Amino acid sequence: MQSESGHISVLLNESVDALAIKPDGIYVDCTFGRGGHSRKILNQLNENGRLFAIDQDPAAVAWAKQHFSDSNFELIQGNFRYLNDYMEQRGLVGQVDGVLLDLGVSSPQLDEAERGFSFLRDGPLDMRMNPEVGISAAEWLQTTKKEDIAFVLKEYGEERFARLIASAIVMDRETKPFTRTSDLSGLLERIIKKKEPGKHPATRTFQAIRIEVNGELDAAKEALEAAVNVLKNGGRISVISFHSLEDRIVKRFFNTESKAKPVPKGLPITDEQLSKDIRLKTVGKAIKPSAQEVEDNKRSRSSVLRIAERVNR
Repeated sequence: MQSESGHISVLLNESVDALAIKPDGIYVDCTFGRGGHSRKILNQLNENGRLFAIDQDPAAVAWAKQHFSDSNFELIQGNFRYLNDYMEQRGLVGQVDGVLLDLGVSSPQLDEAERGFSFLRDGPLDMRMNPEVGISAAEWLQTTKKEDIAFVLKEYGEERFARLIASAIVMDRETKPFTRTSDLSGLLERIIKKKEPGKHPATRTFQAIRIEVNGELDAAKEALEAAVNVLKNGGRISVISFHSLEDRIVKRFFNTESKAKPVPKGLPITDEQLSKDIRLKTVGKAIKPSAQEVEDNKRSRSSVLRIAERVNR
């Protein structure tokens, strides 16, 4: 389903249905984007229901102000890692019925060359989800040590040529800084000789740098913890991830929170006491997009949806 912006929300029906919407419930869409998920949630709420949406991107905030005037909708400009603070300020910790997290970069960000996310479009090498905060990808590449660049490319991009790429970046930046996306993608096309079928040689490097510049993995971990904290008993969390690093974090978090904490052997603790440590129960298996959705929206092909429910509050 396309939003008014033309953006197609990934796993739209599945992720919103997973929240088991109550017409008078309280929900949080942690990644507003262009409002596809938010609109579907709002359509199921009555006048007593409430939806809070979060986005750090000024362009997304401007879009929301133009296209969303619902009285039971509130947009919060900020990073979803501070979800607990936002709900605490509104006196809603422990009262939220559902939280939706759509991780990764949005299509509008990829499509706008000026944002610097895409290796297919020439633009300033920025990559910040909020261009007003932190340092750009260009600044990061210019000031970071070779060893640290290699580490980021290997850890966040799973790039097997991480050391080769880091060495080339450090060598080239001495005479010409990387200021455009085409500067970096051109280097990668030139030095990576063994191409992965169906994958541009810049894919892994651009992903890794974007994750580092935005602190995405740490933000996701903090947002997951916050979501569990703000949910009421029986509240649902619905999380869409787009690459293996994100999905691994979500899967491990859900698994950890659905099991009792380990205790020293022989300690006299009852099963009832142990079960109180459990904060989540997973709902169903991981969901992937249908063949039809992948055909309609190629960017959905790597997406995975995981669902869990708050217990023992």
